[in-house]
Order: sequence, then C-alpha cells, then structure tokens
Amino acid sequence: MKYQKLGKTDLNASVVAFGAWGIGGGSVWSDMNPAVKDVSNLLDAAKDLGINYIDTAPVYGTGMSEKLLGEALKGRRDDFLLQTKCSLNWRNDGGNFHYERDGYTVNNDTSARAVKKDVEDSLERLQTDHIDLIVVHYVCKDWPVEETMGALQELIEEGKVRAIGLSNSQPADLDEYEKYGTVALVQEQFSLLAPYHGISYFPTVAKHGTTFQVYGVLEEGFLTAPDYVDRTFPKGDVRGKLPWIHDPIRTNIHKMFEAVQPLTEKYACSYANLFEAWALKQYPNLNLLTGFRRVETMRDTCKCLDIELSDEDARLIWEAAKPAQVREIDK
Repeated sequence: MKYQKLGKTDLNASVVAFGAWGIGGGSVWSDMNPAVKDVSNLLDAAKDLGINYIDTAPVYGTGMSEKLLGEALKGRRDDFLLQTKCSLNWRNDGGNFHYERDGYTVNNDTSARAVKKDVEDSLERLQTDHIDLIVVHYVCKDWPVEETMGALQELIEEGKVRAIGLSNSQPADLDEYEKYGTVALVQEQFSLLAPYHGISYFPTVAKHGTTFQVYGVLEEGFLTAPDYVDRTFPKGDVRGKLPWIHDPIRTNIHKMFEAVQPLTEKYACSYANLFEAWALKQYPNLNLLTGFRRVETMRDTCKCLDIELSDEDARLIWEAAKPAQVREIDK
C-alpha cells in the first residue's frame, strides 16, 4: 500500500480508500444489502491490505452505511481514518430539496445549525467521539461560506472533527472556502469516461495543496468488464440512470475495451486496474476512492498501485475512450 498526507494535515491515508456508499443498500444499490458481519469482513481485508481510510455519508442508505460501520468498527476504531459528510439530511427541518428516495425527503443545508446537527447524528451512528475528516457533501450557496466554515472550525476546536473537505463543488468554491480555513481535500467525480470536471479542477487543488479524491473512477462497475455494460438494472438503481447503458455510448465503450485489451496482457492486470492506474497518473496528489462490497474487488483494486503506466499507453487509453466520454454526469 502507498500512503499520502491529506492536504496540509498530518492525516496519513492509504492512497486507496474504502468507499462505503454501496454497503448502505436501499434502492440505489439494489443487488446487495450487507450485514454487520459482511462489513466486518471487509474491514478485516482492508487492514490486511493496508487500507486505513474509510469514506461514508449520512445519506448512504439513509443512515445504514454509518450504522453498519459503527458496529463493525467496534474495538478497532483507531485502525482507520474515518471520513463522513454533512449538509444532506432527511430531518425535515429546513434546507433545499435535494431528492426523494426510499420514502425519505433529503434536503441540502449548509447552515451552521444543520452542519453541527449532522455531525452529532453521525457521531452517534458511527459510535465514535470524533470524525477524522468531515466533507461538505454538496456545496450550497444559500448560506454564507463563512457560516459553514465557522461551524466546522468550532467542531475542530471541540475535538469532534480533525479536518475539512468539500464534495460536488467547483474550483471557485475551494477558493472561497480557503478564505475561512484549510480544506484538506476535495472529493469529486472523475473517470476516464467523465474526466473533464477533474481536469479543470487540478490547477486549483495544486494551488492550495489540496488532495484530490476521486469517486466514480470505475463508473459504478461499467469500467470493470465489457459484459457489465450490457447489464440492466431495476428502477431507482443508480447504475440504470448512467449514460453508459445507451447507444451510441454503449457501443463506443465496447470498442474502447477492445482497443485496450492488449494492455491488460502487457501489464498483467484487470481492466479495472488499467483504468485506475490511468486515473492515478493524471494528478500527483490523487486519492482513489473506490466502492467496496466484496473482498475480491478490494484485493484487485490494490494491484493498480503496482502499475507504472507509460505515457504512450496512457495516451492510447485516452484516445480509445474519447468517443464515449461525456462532459457532465449526474449521480
């Protein structure tokens, strides 16, 4: 395993992070509803592989991801850096409508009151006395950044939070938040198929010394194997809303797999490893957040750290993917 400091903090995190969105289950991830034992097994594997960094959020399974992690982390909380989020809640006590799902209305609220309540709720579900890094899940301009950051700074002073991050943001948001404190990382969508937001963000994170944590690098499985692209998903499943299942993009993804297949033989790796290695090559201070619901996926992901992708092969991958790429994607 390789490790990196998160931004300007002393938090030493594994370059591969354990994304816990999928373990929340619900209609978004309709094909698996893990129990505490399953999550505990995943944490066992993570420790064996050197993964010490976990990401979750209150809305992943409407509290279920945090609750399962809270149980599975008993007796080993200090083995991991724990990251969760604030701003999205289903308390019906204010904020802007974000979505309805599984019988809940989720609102986005970055007011000081809401942020502090989010953290208290997460501490309870996670059964811990501190969160290593709290991420503003969706940046919102309806409350002053100074108010949001003021609340987060108070939580740091109280010892309940150690560092701050942003997600679903723009470079200008990072500039604004940095006026009122230090942002350790931004967590943003980035993949070979949807690369443009990340590419445009890299100069700003470099300016501030901020870690760029990617999510969606494998596009919820669509970059793991050619046959995955032809799967169908029930209504509400996040994968059924992505553009990769529709032509001409689907056909172009199949052509991309054909073009890069020789590289999987050259580097003796999976398709997933190849695309993960490509992502890591794009920015020197990049953290790879990957969703894990199966131990074998976790083990395979870590192999990408051993790949030294040549500039020529990275260009080949980029050119093969171009016909399937999109500018914007909504998850």
